[in-house]
Parts: sequence; structure tokens; C-alpha cells
Amino acid sequence: MGQEVNEPNLEPEAIRTFTKAVLNDLRALERMLRDGLIESGIRRFGAEQELFLVDEGWRPAPVALAVLDRLKNPAFTTELARFNLEINLDPALLDGTCFRTLHARLDELIQEARDACRGEGAEVVLTGTLPTLSKSDLVMENITPKPRYFTLNQALTRLRGGSYRLQIEGTDELNVEHDSVLLEACNTSCQVHLQVSAEEFPLFYNVAQLVVAPALAAAVNSPLLFGRRLWDETRIALFQQSLDTRASSPHPRDVSARVRFGGKWIRSSVTELFQEDLALFRVLMAGPVTEDSLRVLDEGGIPKLEALQLYNSTVYRWNRPCYGVKDGKAHLRIECRALPSGPSVADEVANAAFWLGLVIGGVREYGDVSALVEFDDAKANFLAAARHGLNAGFQWVDGETIGAARLITEKLLPLARKGLLETGVDEEDVEKYLGIVRSRVESRLTGSAWTLKSLAKMKQLGTREERLAALTAGTAKRQHAGDPVHLWSLAVLREGGVWKHNYMRVEQYMTTNLVTVNEDELVDLVAFLMDREQFRHVPVEDDAHRLVGLVSYRSILRLVADRGSNWGDDTPPVKEIMERGLTTVAPETPTLEAIDLMRKRKVSCLPVLKQGKLVGLVTERDFMPMAYDLLEERLREA
Repeated sequence: MGQEVNEPNLEPEAIRTFTKAVLNDLRALERMLRDGLIESGIRRFGAEQELFLVDEGWRPAPVALAVLDRLKNPAFTTELARFNLEINLDPALLDGTCFRTLHARLDELIQEARDACRGEGAEVVLTGTLPTLSKSDLVMENITPKPRYFTLNQALTRLRGGSYRLQIEGTDELNVEHDSVLLEACNTSCQVHLQVSAEEFPLFYNVAQLVVAPALAAAVNSPLLFGRRLWDETRIALFQQSLDTRASSPHPRDVSARVRFGGKWIRSSVTELFQEDLALFRVLMAGPVTEDSLRVLDEGGIPKLEALQLYNSTVYRWNRPCYGVKDGKAHLRIECRALPSGPSVADEVANAAFWLGLVIGGVREYGDVSALVEFDDAKANFLAAARHGLNAGFQWVDGETIGAARLITEKLLPLARKGLLETGVDEEDVEKYLGIVRSRVESRLTGSAWTLKSLAKMKQLGTREERLAALTAGTAKRQHAGDPVHLWSLAVLREGGVWKHNYMRVEQYMTTNLVTVNEDELVDLVAFLMDREQFRHVPVEDDAHRLVGLVSYRSILRLVADRGSNWGDDTPPVKEIMERGLTTVAPETPTLEAIDLMRKRKVSCLPVLKQGKLVGLVTERDFMPMAYDLLEERLREA
């Protein structure tokens, strides 16, 4: 979530004072650019690894703080949610065996995390979106208890003026509301940084904008969210919508999203990006500023630009400009935030090598890409890659239309290879990691493809939660082995382990594909639906989609018994026979509590409500798979 701040402030006066400090920092940066105080002549890169923590049932485990206590390693830090962690890797020179070194270091740190997690009954999973994550995991009890996160939630919620909404359509459709910024915690990434000089920043940044689409198309690893099959890289839509502060308008108005690709090519300086952000996005929070950046420059020092850095960490460009100070020297970086976590460490290092090689090689090959490609085409390419992965079509340089897979294999892999070799990267490293990308693209087996193929193979087996648990378990198991995803076997249902973990809460097995009727509709319609669709219960909603009753199979039989053959032309409405005063539960209700309610109230169906709206249905039939598994388990024990 960006730069840490210990004492964030939302008071208007503090915001004004902090905004003044941001402007002061921007003026200081302009002066540093003019006076040549930004480091040049060196090529470094870095990475940030985000990850999920899961419990023995492969569901989110909110144990990050306990794991950090065990680790006692400054390379690890918190993320927004208690079930996420982040690893910050030291920057390194982009030469020699840098990628093998990165691979070994990531393996070492992730193993440290696994060892620490074991002591908390947890495991590490590298994935863009966690298949087993459910909406009830996004409660405020799971936000990391640090002032920055609570203040960010408060600031964004206030600016948004209401609930957070996700509306994403793919093979399935997701339409859901939430009351906090924790929707953002549903995704993790592996971010890559590239250090560039001030003079070359505009060329490098524009090329980074162009090549991020094919880099993403080859790396997609986030096809599922809340069990729905959405985009090949659902993180892109999820992240934008989860932090979107825009409100609807009575007339069309161009308002930029806080998470965005950008609006135009830059022309001469990194400061254009910061100026554009300040023009478009309000300062969310104030933090303590311990320096006067202009005074530091007057005294011959190098300022940290604390206010500008904190502000920049609350604006989420997919390629974000970054300023930093290392060993007393100021530098600029381009941070690629679009690449997902996983599927394996080998895949992540390959993704990093591909993106870095594309940026460096692209500058050599294309020069000023703003003269070759319309910015809107580069943006459309990025969205197409997120939606369709390797099946995307791109508008490339000089107006060429080309498919992602062909572009990557025929043109961009050679380009990336040339860029890395010219930088001094060892040829063996280049061949190994770009070879992983080539094999993945040629086999069409990205992380997203592996996930969807595995899910399709298990389609008729188990419940949805059991399949999602098997996917998560299968991912973790294969990550331990270390092979890149194009070599993975498909996940199988038994990998999910003990069945009971998939029935802990009502939301894990409730029916969400509901057929409902209005209380004024014809009873004959309900009877027809029950007969043809094999329903035993049909919820009744009013015009505001509030649950007002339930028609059961028993209600229909009772009506038939009462009337006998005396139907005539009578067409009774649903409200005459529906059951009222229903026993309902929430999605997060424990299964034992739901079973107890059904026994005590002698009901065979429990409507599931959230904020007064019907979101699911649990019936006796939903417990049958449980009963089969339990009977088999006990008989085998006997």
C-alpha cells in the first residue's frame, strides 16, 4: 500500500499544510532535475513480492502479525489485510547473473515465510487472486491494525460517499457491494522496478506504457474472484474498482479513476506525471513532514521528498513513477504494478526479465513510441491483455494489428533478449528466463489457463468450495516443487484435503443461482418451475428485492389437498400460500449453528440474507454431500 506513515491526519488544516509540502517537494524535484542531481549512468532493478497466507483448509489465514513476529526480518512487512504479507527485495545491478540471484533470494525468503507460517498453522500461496477468498473474509477485523490502513479506509470511504462496488463480467458475472477498502486485499502482485536517469525517463516511461500489455498477456494469473470466472487478469478490474472514488454524475463528465493506466504520453519530464496527478486527485491524508526540501537543497543536501512520496503512494498508476534516495544519491524508477503474484517463483522472475528486457530493448528499437502508436491504442491493448491474456489482439507500432501470442514469440522475445544482453545480463540467464516465457506462450499455459483448465476438469466433482480448495492446494504444492506453470499437471479434487473445511460457513455451499417470484405472481407459475427445474423452495421478493416469503413444495401440496378438484378458473397469487416470518441466516453463519436452527425451527430451508437482501439459499439437500463424505469416512474408519 506504499509508504508507511505513523500519524496520518484527515483534518482539513493538516491536509492544506501537507499539500503545501507536496508542492514544495515538486518544486525541489524540478530544481534537482535542472541541476543534474538525479543519479545517472547506472541500471538497477528491484522487486516487491506480495503473498497470501492460508490455513489448513486453504482459506485466508489472518496471522500476518504473528508470522512477522516469528520472522524478525526487515525484508518482510505488512499489507492491507492480515492474510497478506509483502517482501521487499534489495535493489541490484541489472547485469551478470542478476536473475538467477533474484530467483535464489526469492526462494530463500519465501521458504523463511513458509517456516514461520508453519508455526501458526498456515501456508504461503503465490497467486494474483486467492480462489478460496470469500466476501466474509473482508471484515474490518482482518484489516492490519496500523494507522495508515484505517486512515486510508476512512479517507477513501468518505471521498467515495458510499459503499464500494465491484461489477466485472467475464464467463461469469460478479456484481457485489462492500463497506470498506478491504476489497483491494483480494489481489497480490509481484512488482518490478527499473532505475532510469532523469534525461531518459520520458522515453523509457512511454515504452514501459506500450510494452506492459504484452508483458501482462504472457503473465496472467488471476481468472477467479469469489468463485466467478472473470478476466484472465481480474486484478486489473478489481484494483481499479476497489479504490475508485468517482461518483455518478447527472451528465457525462470525464473523471479519472485513482487506479489507472494514464491519459497521455509524457513529453519532457517525470514531473508531468506528478503534476497531472495533483490536478486530478485530491490529497487523501496528511503525514508528518520532517524536512523543508528546498532548504535541504540550499544547504547542499539531498531531500527525501517525504510529502511527494506519500502522496504518490495514494495514486495508483499501473506504471508508477518513483523517487528515492540510496547512499546519499537521488534516483528515479519506473514501477510496474501490473504483474501478478505467482504462479511460481520461476514464472515471476521470467516475467520480470521479460518486462525489463522489453523496456530497454524497446527504447533501442522504437525510440519515441509516441510517434508510432496512439496512446489510446496502448491503453486499449492493456485492457485487452487483462481481459483475454494471450487471446488478446493488439494495435502495435505503425498501425499493425497482431495477436498477443504471435507478437510475443515473433517480435518481442527477440527484442527483450537483445535489450538484456546489451545491458550486460549473462546469456545463460537471458535464455533460461525468456525461455520460460516462450514455453508458456507457445503452450498457451499461463497461470490463468492452468487454473481454468483444472477447474473445468473438476466440473462435475465435489462442491464449488471443494474445487476452489483443490486449486489453492494444488497451486501451493506445485510452488514448492518450483517448476514453471507450463510444466504443471492439472489440479485434482483430492488435493483439497479434508472435506470438512469446505462446510465451515454457510456461504461456502449455499445456492446463489436463485430463481425468485413476486408475491402477486401466479401459484401455477411456481408449481411449473418447481416441477420442471426440480426446485423444492422458491423465495418470494417484493419490488424492492426484499425477501417477504417462501413457497415450498409442501405449500403447493397443501393447496392441492385443500382444493381437491375444485380449481375452476381460480388463479391464486403466491402471497396466499407463501410462508412468512422466515428463519434466516447470514452468509458467515457457522454450519453447526445453521443445522441447529433448522432442527429447532423444524424448517428444511434457510434463506441467506446480507443487509436485508437475499444472497443465497441453504436447504437440506445442500448437506447431502457432507453426509456422504461423513458416512464414507466413518465406514472406512470402522
